[in-house]
Amino acid sequence: MESKVVDENEEGPAVPMRVDRFGFVRQEHSPNEGLARSRSAFEYQRDERRIRKWRKMIGVGGIDWKQYVRRKPHVVKRRIRKGIPDCLRGLVWQLISGSRDLLLLNPGVYEQLVIYETSASELDIIRDISRTFPSHVFFQQRHGPGQRSLYNVLKAYSVFDRDVGYVQGMGFVAGLLLLYMSEEDAFWLLVALLKGAVHTPMEGMYLVGLPLVQQYLFQFDRLVKEHLPKLGEHFAQEMINPSMYASQWFITVFSYSFPFHLALRIWDVFLFEGVKVVFKVGLALLKYCQDDLVKLPFEKLIHALRNFPEDAMNPDLLLPMAFSIKASPLSLPLPPPLLLSQ
Repeated sequence: MESKVVDENEEGPAVPMRVDRFGFVRQEHSPNEGLARSRSAFEYQRDERRIRKWRKMIGVGGIDWKQYVRRKPHVVKRRIRKGIPDCLRGLVWQLISGSRDLLLLNPGVYEQLVIYETSASELDIIRDISRTFPSHVFFQQRHGPGQRSLYNVLKAYSVFDRDVGYVQGMGFVAGLLLLYMSEEDAFWLLVALLKGAVHTPMEGMYLVGLPLVQQYLFQFDRLVKEHLPKLGEHFAQEMINPSMYASQWFITVFSYSFPFHLALRIWDVFLFEGVKVVFKVGLALLKYCQDDLVKLPFEKLIHALRNFPEDAMNPDLLLPMAFSIKASPLSLPLPPPLLLSQ
């Protein structure tokens, strides 16, 4: 029988990418995949009922939103804490952040910033583009539509606010927004966040020296000592401070290294309730894991604080714990001026 000569350079059939429901490439078979598929089928009708309730609440294109929030704020808060339906998430984020109003008040501004202005940060943005959600299909293609959109949004903001310009952590915030809305919508939501359309402005997180990050880390340290004194004492003994593990929690609002399904649920509440949610989720994570953390020496402690166990990443367990914590970070004293200038 004649043997077939195999060309070693010949490419085999392309292996289709396996992606999760959010568009991230799966690296390997997930043991819970079958369970997730059956659970989705079981919950389908419940999810459809939730979507109908949300559509009735916001109206066509969000026309009824403001009136509903005024009439039933507690209902809105409860539903947001349960999670915004993914098919409506982009629109609702724009409504609760105030970015939709900014867009309507500034027609043509985004196009002007992208097309006709130049930015001193353009090379920095280009360098960092491929580091933003590299395992998501939208951002994987070099110079593809996702990377181009991300570049445009970050470049436009660096021109819009030249004091802030561009800082690397902004890419994950803008990238998250682009997965749920258009370039222009994502840009105005970024403006709403950094300029404080509804809540405390975030721009201090990205100014030179990251002064707002320093403030939040100082206040978070105080809250750990107040709410988790045993863990706070262990941190002090091991010379652990929040700058070693929590900076990205604030800079990217948990979008940098946390599971995407958890980051989305946090963002739902963050956009409606403000930065206090970041403090509460951080405290809840530490509280959930504190029995293990208090036993660890420095090196293992640092690793654990950057690699929380999978069971701690369940939003249906973690978020109720976070909401139960009575913490008011913004009423805490500010760090000394010397600390902020470092």
